[in-house]
Amino acid sequence: MVAIIGRKHHGKTTLTVRLAAELHRRGYRVMTIKHGTHTFDIDPETTDTYRHYHEGRAEKVAMSAPDKFALIERWTAPLGPEDIAARYMADADIVICEGFKQSQLPKIEIFRAAAAPGAVGAGPLYDPASPQAPHYLAMVTDTPNVAPDVTTISLAEEHWLDMVTDLVERRVMRRGSNVG
Repeated sequence: MVAIIGRKHHGKTTLTVRLAAELHRRGYRVMTIKHGTHTFDIDPETTDTYRHYHEGRAEKVAMSAPDKFALIERWTAPLGPEDIAARYMADADIVICEGFKQSQLPKIEIFRAAAAPGAVGAGPLYDPASPQAPHYLAMVTDTPNVAPDVTTISLAEEHWLDMVTDLVERRVMRRGSNVG
């Protein structure tokens, strides 16, 4: 498992999707978890499954179609990404999490200064004094020297996505040469 973290509008979803697609292209079974800070409805109020969940107060509602399956489950306390993956994604080669910056997962931060030009306090999340610092694998960025003690992958590099994917294979999935 690996967590893609960063500030709002810096490219977390884009990095997550592109990394997932590249790992899939390389032959891996990829699954993702998106962290949300507020509740959500996966289907509109006009659907039967919405009614099952909201009006019927069903603890779990599954929707089955010829090409996909969805499960909505009520909970009183959220599960962490590790528990979600163990319960629902045990057959994945890799689970990529978007968010979960407070987790103990290995982290790749996306930081784009261009996303917040001139904004006060809009630097990277990375703080070398933070308890999260040892969990950082890399900083993917448009800014040189933003985190000198972390592997930095420049968005200006033509093959930056390959570099991120290779890093995940080596350090998270423990595949390829130079494991570690």
